[in-house]
Order: sequence, then structure tokens, then C-alpha cells
Amino acid sequence: MKLKFILSTVLSGVLLVAQAQVKIGIIGLDTSHSTAFTKFLNGKDNKEEFKDFRIVAAYPYGSKTIKTSYDRIPGYIEQVKELGVEITSSIAELLEKVDCVMLETNDGNLHLEQAYEVFKAGKIVFIDKPIGANLAQAIAIFQLAEQYNVPVFSASSLRYIEQTQKLRNGELGKVLGADCYSPAHLEPSHADMAWYGIHGIENLFTIMGEGCVSVNRMSSEGTDVVVGLWNDGRIGTVRGARTGKAPYGGTAVTDQGVVSAGTYAGYEPLLKEILTFFKTRVSPIPEKETLEIFTFIEAADISKKKGGKIISMEATYAKGEKEAKKLIRKLK
Repeated sequence: MKLKFILSTVLSGVLLVAQAQVKIGIIGLDTSHSTAFTKFLNGKDNKEEFKDFRIVAAYPYGSKTIKTSYDRIPGYIEQVKELGVEITSSIAELLEKVDCVMLETNDGNLHLEQAYEVFKAGKIVFIDKPIGANLAQAIAIFQLAEQYNVPVFSASSLRYIEQTQKLRNGELGKVLGADCYSPAHLEPSHADMAWYGIHGIENLFTIMGEGCVSVNRMSSEGTDVVVGLWNDGRIGTVRGARTGKAPYGGTAVTDQGVVSAGTYAGYEPLLKEILTFFKTRVSPIPEKETLEIFTFIEAADISKKKGGKIISMEATYAKGEKEAKKLIRKLK
């Protein structure tokens, strides 16, 4: 039975590459990402490289508790309908109409339950940031994806800044450390740095790669500074701001000097990666790295609660893994 499912999954991937147009469904119209992606793919002036893809259906809900999210839904429904998107009454209905899914719901707390429906249907899925509201949810999502043999990809658009990618690929020298920054507004239902601070953290991990072993955090009402120690002795930092003008960016220290991490250029570079993922069924980011980002986020919260104490990433992940097992049992 398992072999039959695997063969079915492989064949569906082959058909996806061969068919004239890939049909995409969106879950969650409570974020500007949903309308931005729809305009790129369904708009009159869409680029030639996007012609093989179309967003055909959307299930709009969506956060029910975060006001800045659910207030957007009625307006965003109208915007995507104008671009030819059918609004469905359930995720199940949406899944019958599409080949791939963009899970865009702004509230990370809903992602595990929503992704579970997608996995059971065998549909490939991009899960927008944050993949979950905390580490345990992120681990549970990846474990269920593995169980159902469904490829998953999740990232912040900050990862695909051109200069950041050059640093990632070693084109600007060997990276010895990095200091990144982003807004870090808080949402009580999420781990602190999972809501907006994740952008700066994803930028940091894009530059530094995997291997963070410990974390500590200094926090005030308007600012967080989170420091990570890597297993090769390198140190990376993230500054999260909640006051003043809070841009996205950073610098990397390389063996050739200090280099800017570049300027954010919008959603299009991320969208290109998503579409490639839908065709190849191969995530451009290792699961381990995405989970390390969320372990860093969780460890930062623990450090804050303990007055800035240095927190082990290994111990933090082990705790999250135990909690993930409970979430999966509850879900089933």
C-alpha cells in the first residue's frame, strides 16, 4: 500500500511538470502575500516565466483571532475574485480543484491543522512564514509531511535577497559572522521572534548556514538582540526593533571584509522559488535548517524568561520534539 502511494506521488510529480498549466490553490486570504502572488500569476501583464501557473481557487480563512489579519479578508476576497480566483467554502473543496497549495494563513497556529488536510490529500505545499507559531508545531508539520510523503517548503522572502544569496553561496568571501536586523513586533499567540523577527533570523541563517549550538537574548520594551554561537566558533546576531523606523537587512563579516546583506526587493524572488519547488517537488531549503531557525526562536524565548541565560539548542529541540508528539496525537 505504501509503495502504491509513493508511486502515485512520483507519477503526480511527472504529470505536474508535463501538463500545460499548474493549478494552484491558496489557503488564507488574511495576508498581503496572497494578493501579491495572485497578481503576479493571474494579472494581465504576468511574465512569460509565470505562464505555466495559475491560482484557480482560494479558501479565505484565515485568522479568527488576530484583528490585523481577519480585517483584511473581505477586501482580499474581492481582489482575488477580480483576478479570476474561485472562492471555496472549505479546504476540502479547494483541494479537489488544485495541484499545489500555498498555505498563506497569517496565523501560524492554524498551519498544523490546515497542513494536515493538505498532506492527507497528497498535495505539495508551500507554507508561508511562520511555518508554525512555535517549534513544536513546526516539528509536527514536518513529521506529518514525512508520514504522508508530501514535500514541504517554507521560507521568509528575506532569504532571497540577491546579495544575501551571494553570501550564502560563498561568492563574496568566507562568512566569519553576521549581524542582521528586522522589525520584531510581537503577537501574543506566537513565539516572540516567530511573528516578524523571523525575517531577521531567516536572513541570518541564510548567510551563516546551519550549526548554531546556543542562544542568548537581551530584551527591552522596544528592542531585542539575540546572539547565536555556531559550532565552528562563529557568532551571529539579530536585532529586532519595535520602535522607530525598522528596516530589513544586515551585514556579514567575511575574510574579505564587511559586506552588506543587500536590500529587500519584494516577493517575486520567493515566488520563483515556490514555482520551481512545485515543478521539481524538491525544497530549496533543508528541513533541518528550517527547524534550526525555529529552535533558535524558541531558545530566544527561553533565554528571555531566564534573564538572558545562554540556552542550548540541542536541549531546546528535544523539548520541542516531545511537545510535537503530543500535538500529533491530539490532531489524530
